[in-house]
Amino acid sequence: MTQWPRESKRLPAGSIEPEWRKDDEEDLGTSQEDFKPLTREEADTLRRVSPVLSLWRVVLAQVGVGCLVAVAAWLLTGRLAVVVSAGYGALAVVLPAALFARGLARQQLRLQGSPALAGFVVWEVVKVALTVAMLLLAPKLIADLNWLALLAGFVVTMKVYWAAMWFSRTPPSTVKNF
Repeated sequence: MTQWPRESKRLPAGSIEPEWRKDDEEDLGTSQEDFKPLTREEADTLRRVSPVLSLWRVVLAQVGVGCLVAVAAWLLTGRLAVVVSAGYGALAVVLPAALFARGLARQQLRLQGSPALAGFVVWEVVKVALTVAMLLLAPKLIADLNWLALLAGFVVTMKVYWAAMWFSRTPPSTVKNF
């Protein structure tokens, strides 16, 4: 398990370190003395063995899962309205996610620090607003809307985020080598 150092804040002379902080260090089995900064070569090796997951790969996986949900809806019911509802539910996840990925990709090279965080928040708000708008427009856009199929397409496609995080984790043994 990777142990990250705490930001050390110097305590005024004569003050006592808070008990919660001592307990936390004891539970982790580490202290400030255990921290060793990585060399440039070690940091490069760590980046190489734990690559960043592309947002576009996640969006592509969401498209695939959305198509699978629509096919499953067709096989289970044989009704076009159910297929369209499930597909629209998946689209309500995929379209905002693609817009979010494009927005972050465009600003990735230009921003650092606080502006990057602000850009992330702005694009996340745009993503959520578009998702809500698409769900609110569903009854107007889809004749004979099946809410259960729409919800199934939405939820299953949304779970791709969790699957992507799960499958992109760096094995603990890789990190321990540093």
